[in-house]
Amino acid sequence: MIEKLAGIIAGPRTKWVTLVAWIIIAALLSVFLPAVGEKEQSNAPNLEADSPSVVADQLIKEKFPSSSGIPALVVWHREGGLTEEDYLLIQKTTQTIVEAPLKEQGEVVPLHQMPLPALKAFASEDGTTLVQPISFGEQTETEVLKENMDAIQVVIEQASGKQPFDVATNDAAELSVRISGPAGISVDATSLFKGADVSLLIATVLIVLVLLLLIYRSPILAIIPLVGVGFAYAVTSPLLGWMAGEGWITVDAQAISIMTVLLFGAGTDYCLFFISHFRQELTRESDKMKALRRSFKDASGAIAMSGFTVVLSLLALLAAKYGAYDRFAVPFSLSILIMGIASLTLVPALLAIIGRASFFPFIPRTEFMEQSRAAKKGKPYRKPNPQKKLGSKIGSLVIAKPWTVVISSVLVLGILASFSSQIKYTYDLLSSFPEDMPSREGFEVISRTFTPGDLAPITVVVQTEGAAQDLAAALAGVPLVDHVQEPKQSTDDPNLISYSVILNINPYSQEAMDTIPLIHAAAEASLTGAGLTDVEQKVWVGGQTATQYDSKVLTDRDNRVIIPLVIGLIMVLLLAYLRSVTAMLYLIGTVLLSYAAALGLGWIILHEFMGVEAIQGAIPLYSFVFLIALGEDYNIFMISSIWNKRKTMPLKQAIKEGVSETGGVITSAGLILAATFAVLASLPIQVLVQFGLITAIGVLMDTFIVRPFLVPAITTLLGKHAFWPSKVELVEDSKQNVKA
Repeated sequence: MIEKLAGIIAGPRTKWVTLVAWIIIAALLSVFLPAVGEKEQSNAPNLEADSPSVVADQLIKEKFPSSSGIPALVVWHREGGLTEEDYLLIQKTTQTIVEAPLKEQGEVVPLHQMPLPALKAFASEDGTTLVQPISFGEQTETEVLKENMDAIQVVIEQASGKQPFDVATNDAAELSVRISGPAGISVDATSLFKGADVSLLIATVLIVLVLLLLIYRSPILAIIPLVGVGFAYAVTSPLLGWMAGEGWITVDAQAISIMTVLLFGAGTDYCLFFISHFRQELTRESDKMKALRRSFKDASGAIAMSGFTVVLSLLALLAAKYGAYDRFAVPFSLSILIMGIASLTLVPALLAIIGRASFFPFIPRTEFMEQSRAAKKGKPYRKPNPQKKLGSKIGSLVIAKPWTVVISSVLVLGILASFSSQIKYTYDLLSSFPEDMPSREGFEVISRTFTPGDLAPITVVVQTEGAAQDLAAALAGVPLVDHVQEPKQSTDDPNLISYSVILNINPYSQEAMDTIPLIHAAAEASLTGAGLTDVEQKVWVGGQTATQYDSKVLTDRDNRVIIPLVIGLIMVLLLAYLRSVTAMLYLIGTVLLSYAAALGLGWIILHEFMGVEAIQGAIPLYSFVFLIALGEDYNIFMISSIWNKRKTMPLKQAIKEGVSETGGVITSAGLILAATFAVLASLPIQVLVQFGLITAIGVLMDTFIVRPFLVPAITTLLGKHAFWPSKVELVEDSKQNVKA
């Protein structure tokens, strides 16, 4: 039945039908549906509507409209001290912005109407810096904010006749200007991801192409997987764009960037899994169509199972409550699903069209064909010795010394995994960006010359019900609070009071986040002392620091839910495919061990050699989902070979040949997949650098330790128990069959 399906997909005539069908589908979708990049939302919310900080920010927006909005902080700085000429420039710029407001512009402090002495009072104590806030509407799109930031830059450059945005912030002679604050950071972050998209795509394609050429030394073979991935992307992109346009999903730049890497890495793997089977069959069968049908029969189950495992694992992210995780689920799973279909339809059709020439100049031939070819050239035929291949030698080692292999592998992975317990995590947004990013440079200036908490104050709103209380003093007593600004009354309700709390540390840091529950507790205690009841319903805390605290809470919750869910899904799939509880347990266990080891080794490299003090809090879950799903891919592909071979030969021989047969293609696939994830480490965004590095390490561990050594060695030790509870009749070992 499966061979007939191959004939339908890649028969003498239907191969052209399959190719034309893919071309038509990709063309129609591209013409009539929008590309996913057109539907990206750069400011999509990560928190749920009922998250405490979201509720607080909405209340602040409604009841204290002058305090709401997205502030841009224009940082005017001269290392040697601001001059009167600088102050006049500030006033001239302010006047221009007030008289010709920018899109969605809100409150602007009228610095141009102030006498010079009053204006100087806004500067830092050392007189080097003045921070000018310009507020924009709460729902202002990032694209509009960018236009506004560019407009402010043009106004300042025209008024000064210079380029202060290009002046280094430590230049003592010249005035430097940077735009920071939530608006500036949002614009810079979006620009980083947009700039990364094109460079990431180009780098990924090039590295896959180069590796395919180096590994297989065949230009045609190197192109075939890229064609398959290209068509899969051409179909996936408009489908995602359509779904986003209908409001069914939300996509952002980060999700699309990683999806591109996943598609090229995992997609190329699936193509290679099929191509390797086809190559083997061509050495046994002179008829290329028979070889194609047999390779389809052998490979389709493992490819389908591998793809299904990844699709379900990625769909598990739909259970996430944190928006960034949830937005990954559909793009990632849909891209892998379509790529799996392409690898079982388009790729076989291309191979059927091109035939043996796909592998030019190293064309696989049967032994008879090689003998005939050698005879025509008048040369003796030399039969290749498979025992000399590295894969065969590894297989022999594994079945000869399984205990040594298991103990040494577990020891190495276990030692590396122990370092994962030392990892420190951060939710600091700024630390993920390059040090020379303008908004980060502006923040550094503010940190040096003002209280760093001025960059993003914490807003505390309380319902006093008219009771007398000294909340300002209570909030000022919280650790890491520098000062509390004068309270504001709501115009709607005079009993609703707002306090702006300024920390003395980076408001995006982990330490700042830890103050949020303390601020809640201090406010509630103050209201309780004033005689109020149900005080937890009368305190709201908003601002960037509170938002990040809620992000951590949701992330921790998602870790507790999604990690067990993914493990459970993969266990069920492995059990259904292999029908062995034992195999399911040790396949899951080995990949979990390599995941922990990847985290440990990744931390050693990032911390000890790259100077990273803490990794982003989202990294463990990102890496887990990818490494568990993709790691099982390789296990499934190899164990499928062993399961099939043990039907006709002793188990040890099946293990040896399974390791040897799959060794080359899995090693190639692992190198390509690791390289594509490593491309992320070349980007200037730390969260992607850390994710790319740790995931690449995990893939390499699966490729070079778990798959060739640990899993087959455990299978050897377990023997027939590896199939429990299935009852299988194993072919007895014999000296003729096994040469360990």
